[in-house]
Amino acid sequence: MVRLLTTIAATLLAGALSLAPATAQSYPQRAVKLILPFGPGSGVDISARLVGDKLSKLWGQPVIVENRPGGDGMVSINAFISANDDHTLLMVPASTYTAHPYTREKLTYDAERDLVPIVNVTTIVIALGVPTALNVKTLKEFVELARAKPNTINVAAAAGNSDLILTSFIKTQNLPVTRVPYRDIQQAPNDLSESRIQLLMSSYATMRPHVQAGKVRILAVTSRQRVGIATDIPTVAEAGYPFLGMDSLIGMYGPRGIANNVREKIAADVKAVIDADPTVAQRLGATGQVVDIRSAKEFAAGVKEIRDQLAGIAKTLGIKPASQ
Repeated sequence: MVRLLTTIAATLLAGALSLAPATAQSYPQRAVKLILPFGPGSGVDISARLVGDKLSKLWGQPVIVENRPGGDGMVSINAFISANDDHTLLMVPASTYTAHPYTREKLTYDAERDLVPIVNVTTIVIALGVPTALNVKTLKEFVELARAKPNTINVAAAAGNSDLILTSFIKTQNLPVTRVPYRDIQQAPNDLSESRIQLLMSSYATMRPHVQAGKVRILAVTSRQRVGIATDIPTVAEAGYPFLGMDSLIGMYGPRGIANNVREKIAADVKAVIDADPTVAQRLGATGQVVDIRSAKEFAAGVKEIRDQLAGIAKTLGIKPASQ
């Protein structure tokens, strides 16, 4: 009987310890899971696996990447929130959820409460491209052409932040163009190269093969500064349209209640493993990303800046935030 009670007590204690929040010194105590909103082979997936592998070696614990695509990012977000565990993290572009208040009628979560920024890892390069056949070399020339030939220009953008920004651009510049919706934005670069659409705002990586083939010209990138993988391309601010600018942050989030010192440790460890291997930046550059390590505080400030910018855009477009 004593042995049975001892066994039960030991089992309950082990269970309690597995649910207890980790301290910075002890983190991680077990395997860490990274939940992603995209499938295998995506830029975020490649980043997560590269960084996860190096963190696993540093921590002496497995880092498991779990792909949960679908539902405009909601599948992954709901899975992350349901786990409610500081060893289950979300790695996602901020654009996946910051646009939700303006693209969905109702929200099932509160981003400020449920998604706690830990560390920004990369910035994905978003670009504005045109067919080379259009014979337009700057954003200003594109605007002038659209006004000179009303209702002959088709434009498209990746869902979320890019679509909201481009829609606002069309309205504020009073451009007589047609927006083309895509269920799968991966088809748009090919349509751009064949002049079926005349402007695309999406990831630089998806357009780069067509740029290299001489069929697409990149007019500008939305980054605040020129990026190393495309140093010859101006920013939208340099092109004269700063309100098109927005950094596209990709980082890790923890659940509400995660200890601040754990957040700081994860951020410091991510920076350490990336700084230790310069090939990581090179490999991420091939996916159209640039390394952009930001601490929890810096990352949170960057996300707030995006939220504030989108709130202003929504006001311009007359869009009311979704209810919760």
